[in-house]
Amino acid sequence: MREIERRAEVRLNIDSESGTVRVEKIGDPVTGLKGPDIVKAIGRGFAPEEALRLLDDEMMMFELIDIDAAARNGSDLRRKKGRLIGEDGRTRELMEELTGASVVIYGSTLGAIGGPRQVEAVREAVEMLLEGAPHGAVYSFLEQKRNELKHKGMEYHPYQG
Repeated sequence: MREIERRAEVRLNIDSESGTVRVEKIGDPVTGLKGPDIVKAIGRGFAPEEALRLLDDEMMMFELIDIDAAARNGSDLRRKKGRLIGEDGRTRELMEELTGASVVIYGSTLGAIGGPRQVEAVREAVEMLLEGAPHGAVYSFLEQKRNELKHKGMEYHPYQG
């Protein structure tokens, strides 16, 4: 908690009864804007070190995708979540490897941390999977995105978790 406060230039006020966290910006306002995302990322399953990557570069972003919103019921949610995770976690791992973003599936959400193009590629792949696209087609899409990012020399830094 102290590390987050120091690096994000915020003060965290945690209500021990309800568990709610209030983030107060105390330093650089631009850095402070990342504070709530860091707290939210940790709350959605990212390791604190991974969430703090949001401070490494002003272009780094955190996106949260609500899997439940795409599901009709509880069993559909489990099926869709299973499609995103893949057998032995392989689909989630490939999303990370092929985009350079870090990806966490926790509860009924999928979170991604990376540069804008990395997070966009993850979001598009997730949408494809949630709509029922075959895994092979999604992997091909992700390989194409990886090649585009590498070719353009843009923000492709493989996730080193």
